[in-house]
Amino acid sequence: MPETKEKRYKWRREDYRENTKGLLMVNTGDGKGKTTASIGLMVRAAGRGLKCCMVQFMKSKTDRYGEHESLEKLGIEVHTMGAGFTWDTKDQDLDIATSRETWGLCVAKMRSGEYELLVFDEIVYVLDYKFLELDEVLNEIKSVRKAHAHLHIVMSGRNAPQKLIDAADLVTEMKEVKHPFHAGIYAQQGIEF
Repeated sequence: MPETKEKRYKWRREDYRENTKGLLMVNTGDGKGKTTASIGLMVRAAGRGLKCCMVQFMKSKTDRYGEHESLEKLGIEVHTMGAGFTWDTKDQDLDIATSRETWGLCVAKMRSGEYELLVFDEIVYVLDYKFLELDEVLNEIKSVRKAHAHLHIVMSGRNAPQKLIDAADLVTEMKEVKHPFHAGIYAQQGIEF
């Protein structure tokens, strides 16, 4: 077998960090795949040695999902903080309190300087429902990005407000073309959860 030389990619250059910056990314839209895309990005980042953490806003803290099993095997922190989806809780005061508590954890993770990629899963729903103030969230992110210029942040959920889209560096909209739920096929383990 011929000897192969290790390829030298741009990210391995000594000046790599000086010529890059952390990105604010948003995965939004009505289609399936917003969380899945965020998880895929964390898998890639962890493979490159970046320290990653995912904070989930709406999924119930008492449930375990497939992503928990996979990400923990990769050494990625996962904090599921929700009380359940709004159609499960039917308690707006609880949802607001849970959102504030979860945002507090996000702020602590951002300010810590310990991470290179943070995923705030389902935060866009929380912003759309006005459980958190959009300006407060954007101002905190702007402040953190000045202090930690290489921190990447991913935010997911439907109905991203235009102000968030404008602030982001990368926005991906998932569009539903066809979904098995409409044919009477319910959520399946390993696919939806």
